[in-house]
Amino acid sequence: MIDRERVKEVLRAEVAPRLAMDGGGIELVDVTAENVVKVRLKGACQGCPGARMTLQMAVERVLKESVPEIAGV
Repeated sequence: MIDRERVKEVLRAEVAPRLAMDGGGIELVDVTAENVVKVRLKGACQGCPGARMTLQMAVERVLKESVPEIAGV
């Protein structure tokens, strides 16, 4: 099982500042037993047409670089 605090720290330090530049934010919802990270986009990212791409191209990529055990986001 992945350490939630480790995931939170990567989100806080690496992902959140990038999203904040566009008026958005991110919140950790859960880390499943299958090592899938569930997040909630906030601010300008919530409901954005590019949200799916943001999750795949930015959030998932950065998380997997720092926490390779992650199966997906």
